[in-house]
Amino acid sequence: MNRDLTPALRDELEAGLAALSLDAALADPLLAYLSLLDRWNRTYNLTAIRDPREMVAKHLLDSLAMQPYASGVATLADLGTGPGLPGIPLAIALPALHVTLVESNGKKARFLREAVRSLKLGNARVAEARAEAVDEPGAYEAITARALATLPDILAVGGHLLAPGGRLLAMKGARPDEEIAALPAGWRLEAIHPLAVPGLAAERHLVVVKRDRSPG
Repeated sequence: MNRDLTPALRDELEAGLAALSLDAALADPLLAYLSLLDRWNRTYNLTAIRDPREMVAKHLLDSLAMQPYASGVATLADLGTGPGLPGIPLAIALPALHVTLVESNGKKARFLREAVRSLKLGNARVAEARAEAVDEPGAYEAITARALATLPDILAVGGHLLAPGGRLLAMKGARPDEEIAALPAGWRLEAIHPLAVPGLAAERHLVVVKRDRSPG
């Protein structure tokens, strides 16, 4: 493990996993991912969060808070995934989920390929492209985006990837009521789930937007 990846960090992660009703066995691969991210981040600036302890809550547990809503989904495209968030933690926690990590930034895509290789994530692959350039129309049951634009903008660049009846699972802070009101024709709000992220006091919501079977 790197510099600050101490037993206390493992304890914090395992406590967070327990709070999310997730298996403590996930701690090992998650810490391996965190170690790799910490090491690469010092050279390539993949994320503004530099402290591994902060990464536990703000990256790992924040990503995993949406796991119940991705469970049962077969195919997921994570748009603008950056260093793999939430896609890599979800791929670790849900081995039956096939995740495509969509990222146009070259250094981040290189990190993602190394993470997929070193973590032996057979259910994850990297698409080094802008979301709108991914030529896989209707290939995914769900798309997600953690820090990418507004709901209408996400749908504009990635909506083509969703199968009819597919869903956008958008990670948001406060309820994005103005964005919901601006949803384009052919899409409708299905649900808003408040998320409790262990170790994170900030407000978090998962917004689920459903693609109508007969888009307008």
